[in-house]
Amino acid sequence: MPSLAAVRAANAAFSPSYFPVAVFVGGTAGIGKAIAQSFARVTKGNAHIVIVGRNKAAAESVIASFPKPTAPEAKHEFVACEDAALMRSVRTTTSTLLERLPKINFLVISAGFWSWKGRDETDEGIDRRLGLHYYARWKFIHDLLPLLRKAKDAGEDAKAISVLAAGVGGTSIDVDNLGLRKNYIMSKPGVAGPTYTDLMMQSYAEQNPGLSFVHTYPGIVRSELLTRSHWSMRVLNPLLQALFYPVSYSPEDCGEYMLYALLQAPAGVARYNAQGDDIGRSPLYDAVDVRTRLWEHTKEEVEGALAKHDATGA
Repeated sequence: MPSLAAVRAANAAFSPSYFPVAVFVGGTAGIGKAIAQSFARVTKGNAHIVIVGRNKAAAESVIASFPKPTAPEAKHEFVACEDAALMRSVRTTTSTLLERLPKINFLVISAGFWSWKGRDETDEGIDRRLGLHYYARWKFIHDLLPLLRKAKDAGEDAKAISVLAAGVGGTSIDVDNLGLRKNYIMSKPGVAGPTYTDLMMQSYAEQNPGLSFVHTYPGIVRSELLTRSHWSMRVLNPLLQALFYPVSYSPEDCGEYMLYALLQAPAGVARYNAQGDDIGRSPLYDAVDVRTRLWEHTKEEVEGALAKHDATGA
């Protein structure tokens, strides 16, 4: 486990020969905000940084905290995503990014929320938790691959990272219940999302040699996530913060570790824990049939959600 000092030193040594473009989905608060600020700090603001989220004021506050750049081509901006749990919102956002950006070197996806509810379907027919934690991430990466490939073809870093729960996934998935339409709670959505993500990132890596696809676990972070959850969690937040304080991380320290994982990750697929350790392959790494079934399901689910919207206009 690298020390926090070693992680900070490694991040500070980042000095690319190219002008980097980084996109932070969920960068208006919490872990995403912290990673964006760490990236802005190590680049001294001399980068094209895009904050994607629904809260423009929050994004502007994050951007205002960045170091003032000296490079004339530096740009820090906000791109709206009305609701990242909805595939139509993701499509609208990625269309904007494809039009606006020449490439992407680093795609960071960390948007998330905490819920103890049962299955909660959006009007697209996808469970909101899985929509945000899995399907939207698949869609963001899928749509923005052309910009990642442009960076790779130029000999630059081309990396996508999903900050979720690497190492928390299971050793199997029920291919007859993909999407958890049956027995939602018993199917453990908190485990299914990370398991799906492991397989998703592996598939992307196999289909895109030379690019990096990273899944990380941020650990227990003292962020405002709980305060934006169910009222019961908001009430319990002070107690939970105190209880987990000895084993939790500040958003700033977490941001350093997650940036370290992103910058250190090699081409291919990689998984890192909260302390910046490479935790190796998923238990399902060799489950080719399972991975194929999940990929086909995901594509059908996302395309079906978009088709439903396009047909009804709702």
